[in-house]
Amino acid sequence: MLEGKELERKARAYVDEVWEDVVSDIDWLVQVESVEDKEHARQGAPFGPAPLEAMTRALHIAERLGLSPHNCEGYIGYADLKGTSETYISTIAHSDIVPLGEGWNFDPLHVTRKDGYLLGRGVLDDKGPLVLSLYAAHFFARLVGESGELLPYTLRCIVGANEETGMEDVDYYLGHYPEPAFCFTPDACFPLICGEKGHFTAKVLFEVADASEPRIVSLTGGTVSNAVPGKAVALVRASGSELETREGIVVEPAGTDERSMELCRITATGVGGHASLPEGTKNAIGMLVDYLLDCGLYAEGERGMLEFERLLLADSYGRELGVACADDHFGDLTCVGGTVCTERDGSVTRFVQSMDMRYPMSTTGERLLQQVVDVARRCGGEVRSSEDAKPFYISPESNEIKALLDSYAQITGKDGKAITIGGGTYARHFAHAVAFGPDELGVSHPEWVGAEHGPDEGVQEESLKRALVIYIVALARLMELNY
Repeated sequence: MLEGKELERKARAYVDEVWEDVVSDIDWLVQVESVEDKEHARQGAPFGPAPLEAMTRALHIAERLGLSPHNCEGYIGYADLKGTSETYISTIAHSDIVPLGEGWNFDPLHVTRKDGYLLGRGVLDDKGPLVLSLYAAHFFARLVGESGELLPYTLRCIVGANEETGMEDVDYYLGHYPEPAFCFTPDACFPLICGEKGHFTAKVLFEVADASEPRIVSLTGGTVSNAVPGKAVALVRASGSELETREGIVVEPAGTDERSMELCRITATGVGGHASLPEGTKNAIGMLVDYLLDCGLYAEGERGMLEFERLLLADSYGRELGVACADDHFGDLTCVGGTVCTERDGSVTRFVQSMDMRYPMSTTGERLLQQVVDVARRCGGEVRSSEDAKPFYISPESNEIKALLDSYAQITGKDGKAITIGGGTYARHFAHAVAFGPDELGVSHPEWVGAEHGPDEGVQEESLKRALVIYIVALARLMELNY
């Protein structure tokens, strides 16, 4: 196998040669609105037709690139480059996305090229990186074809279809297939992620009976629980002409209700983003709740619900909720209220608020649950459901991590160190896995370039090209290790 500078030279030449095909394939995947749709799930499409379509397209790309594709009953797929051993090294990326959401200035379902950036839902998370992993494997398929010499281990590219919601895809995979000797997911940032915060989620329910003469007809906001919502809307029994204006708040008349009472629609517009990276975001639900409380737009039976919302949404670190904490590995706990919705059952109105906490090793999911239960109860609510995934951390001294960081240093000229993040990736599900690129930690982008999970999601083309070179060099180094 090629080594050192010769490998790097050939990898860079390869990337230049195939790059337009890479962008075209990313665009083909971005065109599929592959949001989980279990309402239309069926056998062979457990997460709905669109996630299956995106995964199928990825496997078609893999087959065209000389890999052997496998669809695992629609849950997940993989594509192999067979080696001399059945022991395999893998990448794992996903073809599903979060909902498009509000506020796009560019077409979310096509790749837009602008000033050296690619924009569209999934270009960064995670359709762009998925295509990179397939082309990295194609580089080695070419080498094998040219030399006739197999790689020492099988190289597998795993294609997920349910990462953004339940990660049931990887649960299925690990229940049916042996684990890789080592795995990395291109679904985070460079230099390398060796640990992820714990992930606690819950839904809190508040019931309001019509007998209490409610003023809030409906309260809705957000699209997914793991994102800071950029928009929230309340329909309230009030005269819009009598309400004050406020930055980020729009009040407009909305007719009358069944009792001929005036209605107004109040819309809050904030700044969305990923729940694990709330710095710089502005929660629209929190803005709306503050407005309703400050203006007295609630009945007595609704006040407890709004006060709980205010405690939850006061900041992104759980200080008012009483869960704030930090440690040396992971830093601060983050706490985001991602969605709120209104349900009706006869004469009862239910408000359901989701929360997403990313927590360090200085607390536990059990402690967080107890605190949320206690605060919700004091405000007249109850926890409807909760889930918890414990923190994930592996030593940065492993040979695999050193191989990846050496590859990063060789291509970028930077000495990289393993770090931890608040986001949850596939890596935490495997015994030997990390998250590795493709974005660069701490690099600033133009204001018109959005973050993952937000509008105008974008990524710099040069960073993707550099990542593809790094992945090729890193896979070559991993193939030299003993398993």
